[in-house]
Amino acid sequence: MSHYKLIFTGPSGAGKSTAIDALSDIPVVTTEAKASDRDRSKEFKKTITVALDYGVIRLPNKDKIHLYGTPGQERFDFMWELLIEGGLGLILLIDNAREKPLEDLRFFVKAFEGFIRSTKVAVGVTRMDLSPTPSLDEYHKTLRLLGLNPPVFEVDARQKADVALLLQALLYTLDPCLHQEAETAAA
Repeated sequence: MSHYKLIFTGPSGAGKSTAIDALSDIPVVTTEAKASDRDRSKEFKKTITVALDYGVIRLPNKDKIHLYGTPGQERFDFMWELLIEGGLGLILLIDNAREKPLEDLRFFVKAFEGFIRSTKVAVGVTRMDLSPTPSLDEYHKTLRLLGLNPPVFEVDARQKADVALLLQALLYTLDPCLHQEAETAAA
């Protein structure tokens, strides 16, 4: 039996906890705390992740994919380094309804640059139903300027099929065999 570790990151409110919950075969372990006045996300969310979210996908061959969600706020960035240890790849979620989503994209790519360069990344853009701009083409252009060409999808973090497609795209870029196992598990 093999164990794989994938990391979900992005700004607060992008849907990391929700995406992990949509995929996980176990009840998700969360470290939520009440949003404070210093939290920019307070107007959107009542709680924020302060350490991690954790879930598991059980594959048909008995392998497991461990899903770890990082806190979205920079003040908890010490957790980012801890959580990426041993990680296989990164799923970056960006909330398109935030004020400057392409700046969020650049920030998180830079913050996880070493990890991304040693593994792979897939980008999911959430809340495009609330804000259709910037477009996915603009995300692709921004990523190319950063020297990356990862898969980029519009994602509703509440929908298992959307998040599973993003996960499968990441796994396919890592190893086509992992993609096939995850596809079977997500069905």
